[in-house]
Formats: sequence, C-alpha cells, structure tokens
Amino acid sequence: MRIKELGQRAGVTPDTIRYYERLGLLRPAARAANGYREYGPEALDDLQFVHKGRALGLKLSDIREVIEIASGGRAPCEHVRTALDSRLEEVESRLRELRSLRATLRAALARIDRGAASLPQCRCSVIEEAT
Repeated sequence: MRIKELGQRAGVTPDTIRYYERLGLLRPAARAANGYREYGPEALDDLQFVHKGRALGLKLSDIREVIEIASGGRAPCEHVRTALDSRLEEVESRLRELRSLRATLRAALARIDRGAASLPQCRCSVIEEAT
C-alpha cells in the first residue's frame, strides 16, 4: 500500500509516517519503479505499536529503543518497565503541580468573591497578590 492508504488505515498523516521512518520507528519503505513508497502490512502493525506506546505515555525515543532492543533479539520488557516508571514519576509530579494550581485558583476566586479584587489603586489585586 502507498503512504496515503497506510496513513488512512493508521489514522496518521503521511508526514507522520515519514517522520517515524526518519526516527527509526518504521522500517524504510520499499520503493516502486515510480519512486513511490510501498508499505506491507507490517508497517500498519508498526504504526499501531507506536500508537499503543504513545497511549502509555512513552516518548518516541523510548519506543525506538524498545524496537531496537527487540530487533536485536532481546526482550525489551525491563527497558519498558524503566521507561514506564519514569513516566509515572513525571505524571505524579505533574499531578502535584496541578493540585497546587487548583488550590491557588480556588483561593484567587474566593478573594474575588469576597470583593478583594475591586481595589482602585492596583491593576488587579488578585494577580498582584498571587503567590
């Protein structure tokens, strides 16, 4: 199949497919006599693998490493575990940041509700008093 059909089946653009090829996430396509890329069914499998890795929050570089490890005949499971552990730590950190932001926003809204934002000598006391 050509790049457009592969993209339609996988739900990605041809530019994404070319990008993934450059990154080593997809095997290089065979070329037809007219120079068009020709993909086999394994390319769709590869794209679905990348999509599932991204759904787990893995970075493209992590997915490429998994592919390289597996291509070398080794099991990539320990690498995947390490990558997922790292990603989970990032998510937990981001959740803490978001909880803190939520508390800050609630406090700012409470100040507005109490009329604290209507001081004439400042641009906006809610912003100026933010921590």
